[in-house]
Amino acid sequence: MSRSNEQMSPQLNAYIAAHSSPPDAVLVELADETAHRFPGDEGMQIGGEQGTFMTLLARLSRARDAIEIGTFTGYSSICLARGLAAGGTLLCCDVSEEWTSIARRYWEKAGVADRIELRLGPGLDTVRALPAATTFDLAFIDADKTGYVEYWDEVVPRIRSGGAILVDNTLSHGRVIDESNDQRAVVAIREFNKHAVNDDRVVVVLLPLGDGLTLAWRK
Repeated sequence: MSRSNEQMSPQLNAYIAAHSSPPDAVLVELADETAHRFPGDEGMQIGGEQGTFMTLLARLSRARDAIEIGTFTGYSSICLARGLAAGGTLLCCDVSEEWTSIARRYWEKAGVADRIELRLGPGLDTVRALPAATTFDLAFIDADKTGYVEYWDEVVPRIRSGGAILVDNTLSHGRVIDESNDQRAVVAIREFNKHAVNDDRVVVVLLPLGDGLTLAWRK
């Protein structure tokens, strides 16, 4: 199964899972196939409780148009697409045909393929190539960590007032608080977290969900 909340004990994680709506059979199958096909990379997939949270957030915010930067095998995109309002669309950006070929199969199984458009190529290029008037109600950023600040700066202006942005892995497996850790990805997450909290266009909270999930509300 997919990743649990890393900041909590296995016992507390089990309690949380037992008292949260579980993933359905399609998501369980996708998580299992991802773990089998890409051993060692399955941690790139969001956890079940995070997926449920993202679906609920999309519904509660009445999001219609969304963008995801970093799709992997499609778990998060299914969760987002399921929460969109009627007629809503999700633009998925990823660089891997191999990963997203699995996503395409599971979008069909989940009944959301008609709501999703996939564009292969660097996420920054895809966003920058969008017409200037293109805006979104919801965004999810979960791609290469060293690009987070650039993704953020491209996405924030395209989020409508009252819209939301989600950014994954913002605790970097707890390494963000170890100032002696100078790995590129860890340093990049620290820089992003400072950048986001100091951005006066948004209100931000960093949630201890999964490997850290930043939620921002666009003013």
